[in-house]
Amino acid sequence: MTRNKNNLSGSSFEHPVAFWIGVTLAAAGVVLQLPMYYMARGMHYHVAGMPISNEMLAGMAMAILGPAVTAYSLYPRSRSARRESSTVSIAPLDDARIRPAHLALLFVMSLAVTIDGMKPAAFAFVIPGAEKEYGLRGPLNPIAHTLPIGLYPLSGIAGTMLGSFIWGWLGDRIGRRASILVAAILFIASGTCGTMPRYWMNLVSCFIMGLAAGGMLPIGFALISETVPRRHRGWMVVVSGSNILTALLLVSWLASTVASPAHFGWRMLWLISMPTGLLLVVLNHWIPESPRFLLEQGRDEEARAVMRRYGAVLVDSAPEVTVNQQLATGFRDLFKRPFVGLTTAIVLLALSIGASQYGFQQWMPSNLQRLGFSAVTASTLLRNATIIGFPFFIPVALLYHWWGSKRTTLFLTGLIAAGLAAFVLLGNQVVGNRGLLYVLLVVPLCGVNILNAVLAAYTAEVYPTAVRARGSGVSAGATKTGGVAILSLVLIAFAAPSIRMTAVLGMVPMAAALIALGSFGPETRHKRLEQITIEELSDQPAMPLAAVKTGDAS
Repeated sequence: MTRNKNNLSGSSFEHPVAFWIGVTLAAAGVVLQLPMYYMARGMHYHVAGMPISNEMLAGMAMAILGPAVTAYSLYPRSRSARRESSTVSIAPLDDARIRPAHLALLFVMSLAVTIDGMKPAAFAFVIPGAEKEYGLRGPLNPIAHTLPIGLYPLSGIAGTMLGSFIWGWLGDRIGRRASILVAAILFIASGTCGTMPRYWMNLVSCFIMGLAAGGMLPIGFALISETVPRRHRGWMVVVSGSNILTALLLVSWLASTVASPAHFGWRMLWLISMPTGLLLVVLNHWIPESPRFLLEQGRDEEARAVMRRYGAVLVDSAPEVTVNQQLATGFRDLFKRPFVGLTTAIVLLALSIGASQYGFQQWMPSNLQRLGFSAVTASTLLRNATIIGFPFFIPVALLYHWWGSKRTTLFLTGLIAAGLAAFVLLGNQVVGNRGLLYVLLVVPLCGVNILNAVLAAYTAEVYPTAVRARGSGVSAGATKTGGVAILSLVLIAFAAPSIRMTAVLGMVPMAAALIALGSFGPETRHKRLEQITIEELSDQPAMPLAAVKTGDAS
């Protein structure tokens, strides 16, 4: 089937009318929830217990229908089985000069990472407010009603864990760009999480928000890795990923200002999902489909168009590397040779990051309040620590670019493990010295987020194109699995874990990851993605020579 020329820009839709209908439905569904939120202004925007109007019910239905219509609009009309017949060489894309189109992609994907990262980061700041408004049991209300506040972040993080695996599969099946846009529409629709008058409704809507948040991040990194020139790939992905810190900074600022109890309340941290999701949709023209994915699908004309957009002078040649179909059937391929050792190292490191993010970071606001700080002071402390640590992503990106991906990852992992060890030794005593608290907060608070970006960049490089999105999904899913484990422990114990305990839970798997990554992790610095794949497959003695076709991979 010949595709319309309008579909060769790398930023078009399979069904444009259906796409914009879906966007409109999702946004309108959230707007219909806002009158009740505004009516609660005299009660400090406490919506809990208010009756559900017909307008709200209609809005909920539209918020569900909108993403479904959008998903239909982005699903490919036809799928080609011509995976090994491409005559387009990807090498010119790797050797192209940086163009405005590359910088536009970096900007938009950095914005996407920021928007995505704000969702899980917000849980740390909404927990105290939600606990008080719903009268839930938690560290601030240990003998309140029967339901624990720990269910709230658990629902969202469980959603991100499942979303990472679902979007990893979607990214390899329907494309990187389509998967990112489906997630953006879910962001818009899940703004309803900020208006739900019942606790269980909050749990459901925030679970859906988590699905999207878990999926966008790994797919975005895979798209950048497959589109930018090889010599700029590492630093551009790390810079994009460092906007997880920007997300934390924005959320902590919002929590201490407009979303504080004195202003619009904690629900505002969820309501901003609608405008931020709409912003990402507006900028969708600068999100192309991955040319490597298009070539894997036999869609040569579209791949040529995208490559020209990024300044690649096209040449025809045999594919540099084509992975046998038997190596691209599902997630299980990531746990077979030659990838099993590498995947184990990545999963261990991801688990340690998740345990730190959703243990150490997630409960730090509550722990600080339990130790005597006010809600605003706790948010301000975390915001200031984030500001202090934010610039450190620049030297890390330079290290990744010049020193090497593997060595940078190992160095950063060891540094953060040492910082967590300091909290293990000091425990709650660390809050007695404000200056020391700032210094020690910077390493695990900002360092873990930077390490998350580095791991995402590394994961997006080390797997073949056929399973790259799934590999990124497994890495992101393992990160969230660490969070689910921590939050499940919180529910069992009916109390927030202490500073010392959260530091231990992050430090132990991080130490194991250091050993595994040092043993099995390849170096990717300035190598073409196809060359990395060839080197990995060449280390597999059981791999038949016919399974891999190689050309000029230099």
